[in-house]
Amino acid sequence: MFRCLIWLVLALLPLRGAECPALQEIRSYIHEGWKTLTRSNASAIESAQDSKVRQSGQVAIWVASDEDAAKIEQAMKASLPPAEAQRLSIRKLTGQPDSTQQSGLLYLPKPYVVPGGRFNEMYGWDSYFILEGLIRDGQTDLAKSMTDNFLYEVQHYGKVLNANRTYYLTRSQPPFLSRMVLDVYREKDDTAWLKRSLPALESYYDYWMREPHFTPETGLSRYYGGSDQPAPEVVFGERDDSGKNHYDRVIEYYKSHDIKEYDAAQFYDPKNGRLTPLFFEGDRAMRESGFDPSARFGPFSVAIVNYNPVDLNSLLYRTEMDMAAIFTLLDEPRQAEIWTTRAEKRSDTIRRLMWDEKAGLFFDYDFVNKRRSGYPFLTTFYPLWAGFATPEQAARVAANLPLFEKEGGLQTSTNASGNQWDAPFGWAPLEIIAIQGLRRYGFRDAAERLSVKFLAMILADFAQHRTIKEKYDVVRGKSDLGAGIKFGYTSNEIGFGWTNAAFLLLYDELSPAGKQMLEQRCPVQ
Repeated sequence: MFRCLIWLVLALLPLRGAECPALQEIRSYIHEGWKTLTRSNASAIESAQDSKVRQSGQVAIWVASDEDAAKIEQAMKASLPPAEAQRLSIRKLTGQPDSTQQSGLLYLPKPYVVPGGRFNEMYGWDSYFILEGLIRDGQTDLAKSMTDNFLYEVQHYGKVLNANRTYYLTRSQPPFLSRMVLDVYREKDDTAWLKRSLPALESYYDYWMREPHFTPETGLSRYYGGSDQPAPEVVFGERDDSGKNHYDRVIEYYKSHDIKEYDAAQFYDPKNGRLTPLFFEGDRAMRESGFDPSARFGPFSVAIVNYNPVDLNSLLYRTEMDMAAIFTLLDEPRQAEIWTTRAEKRSDTIRRLMWDEKAGLFFDYDFVNKRRSGYPFLTTFYPLWAGFATPEQAARVAANLPLFEKEGGLQTSTNASGNQWDAPFGWAPLEIIAIQGLRRYGFRDAAERLSVKFLAMILADFAQHRTIKEKYDVVRGKSDLGAGIKFGYTSNEIGFGWTNAAFLLLYDELSPAGKQMLEQRCPVQ
């Protein structure tokens, strides 16, 4: 009763947005930031720049093997100044996805938004959250063009790519494409476009529903990176101050630690002091998951190849329900029923295999050893976001918020492993997933409180640094991560696409009382 009274009093107070300059400034920063982060074929030279790998003076842009390379080259060069056009080389992909030795940008027909910093290409799951921000900022045409690019990727490159570089051709990222299509449709109300999206949506769903992604043991899916070779962006672009890359630091860890979470001999050859092909297979799968890296599937998450992740299968449930919704919109009820049945079967399996009644959390399922992981991670909120958790399960997950909740929002896990996707770090996409999942099941107070915490932290950090970052230390409430990250890349990129979007989205979803609470925490400038 007392809490409800507080909300009522705050709701009746006048909003003081005009008294918070930082709030006005950050919204302006985000609005202008989309322009800075937008790439197109008219800016091909800028788009092709890649700090993650070695580059020559010539700019290579690769097109799919089934495309008309000459026509694309003529159109692109016509849109560039003569000096830039001379530097541009259009090349055609041949062979298997991992056979392209030279790195280069993959052609996309329409403009898109990049995350920022070292990430100067269009990423898979980043783009879903960026799209949500663009829609809230009134930029629906750009949101649609990004969705069209993903439909193009599926048609010509076989899947939504990790990102549009040649070294990402072997893998995808968490599947949000059906969400993007429906969100754009709600803005554009273009039924013909919605129908045209179906072949790509079905093809991308099949990518996840055939081996090696599909696991017959459970009827669920896993991440799989498509190669057992080192990732080029790691070899060249993820070096620390001493010149060591992520793989160098991993080898040092294996040499000095006793690994209990999995059989380390499968991933590291101590006799020769090198990582095995299975390590790189797991490493690529971990990168397809987007969580690169964490200790969620043991050190460096390379045992991920043995797991059905709760996030991936929740997203595939959401895909199945989205497909049912699309077919309903297209007045095809029999097809809608097929997809609904698939979703129901998947949700039953997830609840059976991944729900831990004792812990009150959803965990990833090890289909090799037939057990749940027991690793608390914010992906436990995905079944709430997707909408198939039972009310009782949702209440148990919400009751476990103290495991994750800190002053700046939600930390990704309960384990400070030295990986960026673990404690004490918080990331915009998982804040969105958790908060929207809580709202969906009626935990409004928790959703408001967490939104205010995360937004206030970003606002305070922005007031100090005048930038928005990729990730934050939610315990300290800062974007300065210090020496907390030991593996992967140790930088904190500026931009930043999905954090920009999270600010707009979470602020937009706040109640008047929640906005008042945020404005009460306006930083002093």
